[in-house]
Amino acid sequence: MLYQFLFSAVLRRTDAESIHRLSFAALRGLAAVPGAAEALRAALAPREPELAVRALGRDLPGPLGMAAGFDKNAEGVTGLTALGFGHVEVGTVTAHPQPGNPRPRLFRLTADCAIVNRMGFNNHGSVVAADHLRALRSRRGGDRPVVGVNIGKTKTVPEAEAVADYVQSARRLAPLADYLVVNVSSPNTPGLRDLQSVERLRPLLREVRAALDADGRSALPLLVKIAPDLVDADVDAVADLAVELELDGVIATNTTVAREGLHSPTEEVAAAGAGGLSGAPLRRRSLEVLRRLRARAGDRLLLVAVGGVSTPQDAWERIRAGATLVQGYTGLVYGGPLWPRRMHRGLARLVRSAGYSSIAQAVGADVAAGTATEG
Repeated sequence: MLYQFLFSAVLRRTDAESIHRLSFAALRGLAAVPGAAEALRAALAPREPELAVRALGRDLPGPLGMAAGFDKNAEGVTGLTALGFGHVEVGTVTAHPQPGNPRPRLFRLTADCAIVNRMGFNNHGSVVAADHLRALRSRRGGDRPVVGVNIGKTKTVPEAEAVADYVQSARRLAPLADYLVVNVSSPNTPGLRDLQSVERLRPLLREVRAALDADGRSALPLLVKIAPDLVDADVDAVADLAVELELDGVIATNTTVAREGLHSPTEEVAAAGAGGLSGAPLRRRSLEVLRRLRARAGDRLLLVAVGGVSTPQDAWERIRAGATLVQGYTGLVYGGPLWPRRMHRGLARLVRSAGYSSIAQAVGADVAAGTATEG
């Protein structure tokens, strides 16, 4: 495959963040060409009837979406949708602009098909993201893309003011989002993961929900994104809290700080340094967290699976474990622009071969049958 040759010969030898910027610019450039995005989407968007799914109040052509982190400022939704993603989650967006951590801050571990990042929520802030989303919504013609907005804490805001910081972003971006995600699980903002404790998460989620309700956005789906590094008891506690507060769902999971079981040379892992690890090594734990959430909450929460989703089999495993939607990021980096189409095509074959007529029939099948395995 041409992309794999290009990746091996050029991309893997070039600074990862520089390649991301160039790829993202090319995607935006393509989307700016009149008719190009529509033509590409017609060729690559999922069209198998088995893949159609109803989630977050919208009908989606397929379950695979782009995870947060790729399009931090809501600039590339049109291009990403053209590649065949059924939904795009933008962000993480913070209330105020911030540059993120010093470079270099993005590294590939190619032997593991993994990425280490310590970006630090680099973004232009919620005002700019809102402007971009407003411009996207104003365009005419074609199907309106399904866009989620992932919000996080501004690094310079004191922890005592974290709730107000999230609320500010929520109010600014909610009118332009199909769903909203409270991100308390990135390892790259000091103190952020502490907000996952139920004692601190409850007032945060309650205030965000109250702000949306007060602004007439009570129907907007609200989800929380959690880390794979939570112990099982804390996963259970988050599930119980999400049900208690009547959240719409949980995204499982963010990146991990763990480095066990990697195939990459020790010195390469050490050179990458601190940050969140994504990609294939995350698959096992992310799946465990997903299954635990499903077993705890049943179908009272919509579950979105992300972390180590690289192949159609990975996506199928998540769906049978309880996920209605799946997301990818690192899979696109290693798989190239045709990766979403290959994922959806392979997933459709798996749905048919298992005897299901739709994704909806298969969600949670393993858990419901009591046959879940670690895979």
